[in-house]
Amino acid sequence: MTNEPRPFISILIPAHNEEGAIAGTVEAIVARFAVETFADYEILVVDDGSTDGTARCLQDLARRLPQVRHVYNPPPNGFGLAVRCGLAHYRGAAVCIVMADLSDSPDDIWRYCERLRAGSECVFGSRFLRGSRVIDYPLHKLILNRCANAFIRMLFGLRFNDVTNAFKGYRREVIDGIQPLLSKHFNLTVEMPLKAMVRGFRFETMPISWQNRKTGVSKLKIREMGSRYLFIVLYVLLERLLSRGDYHRTRMRHPE
Repeated sequence: MTNEPRPFISILIPAHNEEGAIAGTVEAIVARFAVETFADYEILVVDDGSTDGTARCLQDLARRLPQVRHVYNPPPNGFGLAVRCGLAHYRGAAVCIVMADLSDSPDDIWRYCERLRAGSECVFGSRFLRGSRVIDYPLHKLILNRCANAFIRMLFGLRFNDVTNAFKGYRREVIDGIQPLLSKHFNLTVEMPLKAMVRGFRFETMPISWQNRKTGVSKLKIREMGSRYLFIVLYVLLERLLSRGDYHRTRMRHPE
């Protein structure tokens, strides 16, 4: 952490071989925040071992846009490891995790920022609430998504219906309170919100917009991820059932 003033929110973007998308994503976020009188933010992009021109794009963005920083996540690589790298370097009082392919709406990022600034501890968007908008979701992924979320809701007794979506916002005290994070891959998208809920942090939900990527290739490999998702879901469930509240925010001991 530097001595520079801390921005209110860090927009954390993990990027692996996103040469064709990352500039457009970052520029769209900067343009959206530019119309607001409150724009105390940074964009932190984590280059997750890219082998294309992503690094050059990030260097150019950082030269042109003072809000942009980038860090390199060395091997081993993976979505979860990239996010965890970003969480070790972000400066904000809150953080919003955003995909590099502009599938998440800059308008919704701003709405997250408003709610976190108003005092929300966690903001969880859902693509499946009244008022949500989903464009070009591949049918097979949609079916798997709804089945996975139904399974998680049943296990934990949740009303929230989009746990698996990575696009979520957290205040810094929540990020500190859900450590240690274990997931190295996309299963981090369920570890973070489930730990936040199980450990007693307050969250609110809102409808969001989502659209499928227009360039590049999705990094989510469904066949490889099933057992990893199941492991992390059961891991957090065991914490809830057996830990006797040792990790709950009201039971944690903090140094004086």
